[in-house]
Amino acid sequence: MQARGVWVDPESITLARVGVSGLPVVNAVLDRLGFHGLVAGHLGHPGSRRRLAAAEAIGVLVRALALGRQPLYGLGSWASGYDPVLLGLSPTEGHLVNDDRVGRALDALFGADRASLTTALSLAAVVMFDISLDELHNDSTSICLYGAYRRSEQAGEDRAPRPARGHSKDHRPDLKQLVWILTTSADGAVPITYRLADGNTEDSTTHIATWESCRGLAGRADFLYIADCKLATRDNMNHIAGEGGRFLTVMPRSRKEDEAGRAWLAREPVAWVEVARRPGRAKTDPDEAWWAVAAPDLSLEGYRIVWVRSSSKQAQDAAARTEHIARAAAALSVLAGTLASPRCRLKTAVAVTDAAKAVIAKAGASRWVNAIVAEEVTSHYRQERRGRPGPNTRYRQIDHSTFTLTWFTDAAQVGLDAASDGCFPLITNDHEMTEAALLAAYKAQPHLERRHAVLKGILEAAPIELKSETRIDAFGFCLYAALLVHALIERELRRAMAAAGISELPLYYEDRACTAPTATRVLEVLDPLARTTVLHRGQVLTVVAPALSPLQNELLSLLGTPLGPYGAEKSERPNSAQEPWSRCGT
Repeated sequence: MQARGVWVDPESITLARVGVSGLPVVNAVLDRLGFHGLVAGHLGHPGSRRRLAAAEAIGVLVRALALGRQPLYGLGSWASGYDPVLLGLSPTEGHLVNDDRVGRALDALFGADRASLTTALSLAAVVMFDISLDELHNDSTSICLYGAYRRSEQAGEDRAPRPARGHSKDHRPDLKQLVWILTTSADGAVPITYRLADGNTEDSTTHIATWESCRGLAGRADFLYIADCKLATRDNMNHIAGEGGRFLTVMPRSRKEDEAGRAWLAREPVAWVEVARRPGRAKTDPDEAWWAVAAPDLSLEGYRIVWVRSSSKQAQDAAARTEHIARAAAALSVLAGTLASPRCRLKTAVAVTDAAKAVIAKAGASRWVNAIVAEEVTSHYRQERRGRPGPNTRYRQIDHSTFTLTWFTDAAQVGLDAASDGCFPLITNDHEMTEAALLAAYKAQPHLERRHAVLKGILEAAPIELKSETRIDAFGFCLYAALLVHALIERELRRAMAAAGISELPLYYEDRACTAPTATRVLEVLDPLARTTVLHRGQVLTVVAPALSPLQNELLSLLGTPLGPYGAEKSERPNSAQEPWSRCGT
């Protein structure tokens, strides 16, 4: 090989690949939030003995979570494949990343005022990205923990949340868990605040504290707070209304107003008004429509109730009821056949009745299916003692019961329930919003559930792989920061597409169109990008920049991400003052 007129031995040439991936996009968000300064300010001075500051270690961890969860013990190996500058480190600090240093950084983070840090980070997102807080959504999910966890000896408000068994939303009652409580804005479903709670925390007890946190962040109380039916308790609703706030939730089936409302729907003709309509999921499906009507009475606490009927839910409720009835009939048929067997262990009418009720309940058809047990007794006589019968022989009567099982469907109850198929009641203290506006606000709740899907499926919140409860609590903040980064990337890209008049991007495989791109897919598209350094006996000859595809170029352009980190020129340490994120679409 000849370079600059000099022959070079090819064996002395080496190539070094330095990953870039989507780190410039993640860094642009973190820089705009001032993430490093916020964390460093709350963790304090690192001290002269620490070779890697805790704030820098936390920054590496958050970037790793945003790009794709890595085991903590493999974080150093992962970081070695990237440019240290893009990880928020100096060129000489890249080799210092390991699980011990990150663990000690989590200890320092737990000892800091994380509540204030979370508030500061969320407030920075609200201000820098101009996020509206007029409508907030709250929900919780469980994070399962694998392994043995001792009960914490800590006490007081500053203790770490305790792993415990509770209502597992992952359907793993055998595992201990923590409860993750998240609140997002309706504007882009951006996380606003979060909290980790004990694993056996009941959802209805969390809303007052969460609402107070949201009020402190928004600086006002008149935002609309939306949550699931666990919000609909007297204490929760009265507290929010008493402080000048607004709430919206769905009324649980256990309340008397729900039973009374369904009886009203079945008893009287109701003047339903269509409030929403959209095309069906498939081309051949009919439109999905929603109707609403105000309930004739207020709730026991004096709040407004609006009944909503969904066409798709109406069909689902009817089909589910038919299926439950069919399951009950099949199970009762099996039981009836068992009764005819001489080996049947059900010897009394009470036992047979209880068994029939049990199979009906298991099928979920107790409201509609009733079973009737008929008993037929046959008698025969037997000598009390052995021997040839004579005039003085005594006999005893032996009765044998045969049971016949029949069942029927309560048509009246089916008709009563069918009248409220697809219906659910919303309860609110807002008397100004129209029924259509209330439904639209409540239907935004699934956007929050998608954030939980990112938390568990992309960031892989479980298994946490940490033994210390304090480190788990601190790790929760890192998960929240990474989730916030994902939400902001997604929001800014969609806003930029709307501003540029772009309805879709070929983000899916085989260049299929995507109308609602996610941060996960954006980072996947950028993941292969890397710089290649050509070295001769350790000396840099040249740096080969990655070749950006048209799609990658378009994504970076829409996000306003500088192309410098992808080029061959020497990059500087990320600094929000030097390379501010250009606000897409504004």
